[in-house]
Amino acid sequence: METERSCIVDNEMEGSRGDRKEGGKRGRKPGRKAADKADMRAKLERSRQSARECRARKKLRYQYLEELVADREKAVLALRKELDMYRSWGQELDAGRVPEGLQTMLEELGALKKERNNN
Repeated sequence: METERSCIVDNEMEGSRGDRKEGGKRGRKPGRKAADKADMRAKLERSRQSARECRARKKLRYQYLEELVADREKAVLALRKELDMYRSWGQELDAGRVPEGLQTMLEELGALKKERNNN
């Protein structure tokens, strides 16, 4: 039984070591230079095409991000303008005056509240 086990282990180890036939060697094979050049040219062209596509995707991504930034900057400017308006209204109210536009805004808010309550 012991000898059977050692034979099995020896056979398994030979296969796992990767004992190969002479024709199964790795590396370049002789006599394939013309085909290799054609394969290399095709590979280089695929690489160039992939690089072109990558640059195009990158350009589109940057354009999208620039548009996004421009939209956000417009929104920030609009909010700052609104904030300045509210600050000036607060100063006028502190001085005892009713600012222009405050009455119409309050009326619009009242109309919106009525609409919401009706729905």
